Amino acid sequence: MNSNVFTMETVPLKFGWGVLEELPFDCDALGMHKVMVLSDPNVTEQDFFKQTMQALAAHGINAMCFKDVACEPTDASWQAAIDFAINNGPFDGYISIGGGSSIDTAKAVNLYATYPDDLLAYVNKPVGQAKAPPGALKPHIAFPTTAGTGSESTTVAVVGIKKLNIKTGISHKKLRCTLAVVDPQTTQSIPKGVVSSCALDVLTHALESFTTLPYNQRPKVENPNLRPPFIGANPVSDMWSKKSIELVAQNVVRAYKDNTDKEALSNLMLASTYAGLGFGNAGVHIPHAMGYPIAGLAKDYIPPGYPDKKPQVPHGMSVTLGAPAVFRFLAPHIPERMQECYQAMTGSNETVPHDQAVEKVVEELLVIMRELELPNGLAEIGFSKDDIPALVDGCMKQQRLLVNAPIPIDEAALTQIFEDTMTLW
Repeated sequence: MNSNVFTMETVPLKFGWGVLEELPFDCDALGMHKVMVLSDPNVTEQDFFKQTMQALAAHGINAMCFKDVACEPTDASWQAAIDFAINNGPFDGYISIGGGSSIDTAKAVNLYATYPDDLLAYVNKPVGQAKAPPGALKPHIAFPTTAGTGSESTTVAVVGIKKLNIKTGISHKKLRCTLAVVDPQTTQSIPKGVVSSCALDVLTHALESFTTLPYNQRPKVENPNLRPPFIGANPVSDMWSKKSIELVAQNVVRAYKDNTDKEALSNLMLASTYAGLGFGNAGVHIPHAMGYPIAGLAKDYIPPGYPDKKPQVPHGMSVTLGAPAVFRFLAPHIPERMQECYQAMTGSNETVPHDQAVEKVVEELLVIMRELELPNGLAEIGFSKDDIPALVDGCMKQQRLLVNAPIPIDEAALTQIFEDTMTLW
């Protein structure tokens, strides 16, 4: 029997230009008087960060800063932050100021410092044991400084496991932040390469969540308390996802080319928030499952415009590269959805034949990718066809994402999709 129930859980949200100045009062409201602030070396050098730390101190809040969050966190970087929390705590709560890496790391620190365990204990199967958090976590205020992951709205924390060369994560509703404070002005300091990757992550989130297996085509759960956080496309998540697609497609190139365009920057942050609300409820599927092994098996590629010059494939880039091939593969199964995606991306009511809709979506996506100077497929970032078996194997380990695809996906299908992702144009 299939489910006839969908749920909607989300995080309380404050959005506005300059809203960061209210952070000390938010801490008061949540009883946070000794807090751990998590950020990265680039963000901590920004004026808004220094002013925030000064405001917290002036308000009588003891804020201890861990500024070594890694871009694309690993189990080692998580452990360093967890050790800091255990050695300097206990804390009344946590504040993350940064991109998805900082927010995800704070989620993990909150969990492991509150309920210490082996690092793989809470990590998703089959990599980890997927244990549920034993109880409630401390308050966590998330302050995103990129229009990207939407992590401030989701139940997920992503991590790379070094010895396995794979990315995975933790997914549980107790990881959801207590409050999201979204201030678009902070995105003015983001390097162009980060803007590109983050915005494409938003767009891919939204496209995937809009095309997940719908909630009413999934098996009914025996215990409603064990209903997974990702429940499939539904009327509420569809609303958020479609609006996010529209906002990204119509603003991302402007924001990429001009970091003083307040309207474009604000709309990108709104899009990120909307996408987080959408995919945080509905889920994502194949492109994100592909993104984890692409990032985990990264070779010598150094993304332009990133402050830390080290070999890596940024998350937004890794999940977007596979999207064109994925949607072409899925096209016969979701023609109406592709029609709506095309209309959202173009901001028009134009109707195209269903068999052409997916190509129209892919064309629009490729135009944006080229405007944002994304690499032309996996081959350009160092992969070859010899790497496909390892990429497929890593992708198959992301079953919590693959089960969200609108049709069952096997190794043969993934092999074809990865082959078609080697070169995009």
